[in-house]
Amino acid sequence: MRPRRLWLHAALFFVTLVTCSATGSRLVENFHRNLPSFRLEQDLLLMLWPVDNPAVLLTGLPFSLALLFILLAHEMGHYLACVHYRLDASLPYFLPAPSFIGTFGAFIRIRSIIYSRKVLFDVGVAGPLAGFVALMPLLLIGISMSKRLPGIAHEGDILFGTPVLITLVERFFFPGVPSADIYLHPLARAAWVGLFATALNLLPVGQLDGGHILYALFGERHKTISKFTLAALIPLGFLYWPWWVWAVGLYFIGRKHPFIYDDTPIGATRVVLSIVALLLFLLSFMPAPISA
Repeated sequence: MRPRRLWLHAALFFVTLVTCSATGSRLVENFHRNLPSFRLEQDLLLMLWPVDNPAVLLTGLPFSLALLFILLAHEMGHYLACVHYRLDASLPYFLPAPSFIGTFGAFIRIRSIIYSRKVLFDVGVAGPLAGFVALMPLLLIGISMSKRLPGIAHEGDILFGTPVLITLVERFFFPGVPSADIYLHPLARAAWVGLFATALNLLPVGQLDGGHILYALFGERHKTISKFTLAALIPLGFLYWPWWVWAVGLYFIGRKHPFIYDDTPIGATRVVLSIVALLLFLLSFMPAPISA
């Protein structure tokens, strides 16, 4: 294991906590005032809002801590799997960003070469499973704290899609109320971001978690499914144009998977876990996560 630059990991985490709290403070204020979650004219400079009044960051902690907890759980799932198999991996790097969620996510670096399909599967599936377990209680609490506000989902400059899982939970807490009339609490919005990240990571392509799972299951035959997935992103781009960016990026950078010479069956338990991962993807995926 290489020496860890703990100061860098801690600094990135702290800065990301600040940027997410700045975003969260606006989400919390807009929620309490029954305003749309994000309004470009009023909230475009939200990252500068705490400069004059740093105390407002405290109001954004429910969102930021929930979101960072979900991201940390996901990456620590990968990291602990690497530790279990004695792979050389870094601690999570968090990426702060001046965006409406305050971050570009997090990642770990795996420096070791993985020779076993079983190890590849376990490392790949550990992140999405851990992240999903972390976000579920936050999603349940967040939606229970949400409120009915007719037409709120269609107001504001940024409109959010609704994954299947959130729709199911909404029907439990708000029977008969359409999703368009439910204003998600910032805790639920953090879980929404976690679901979005889960869906992205579980895309069955190349270097993504879904690609690792797919390769562990089917070996070189994963290429056909990866090509089909990339092709499916093209028409989806008419609903959400960043899908085109993902398709191009994955085609040129992340489409290929390092070859693993290992014919050992991964076992029935891992096959069941792969079905669970597919279910999580279907519950989390949104054709148009964000629209304007």
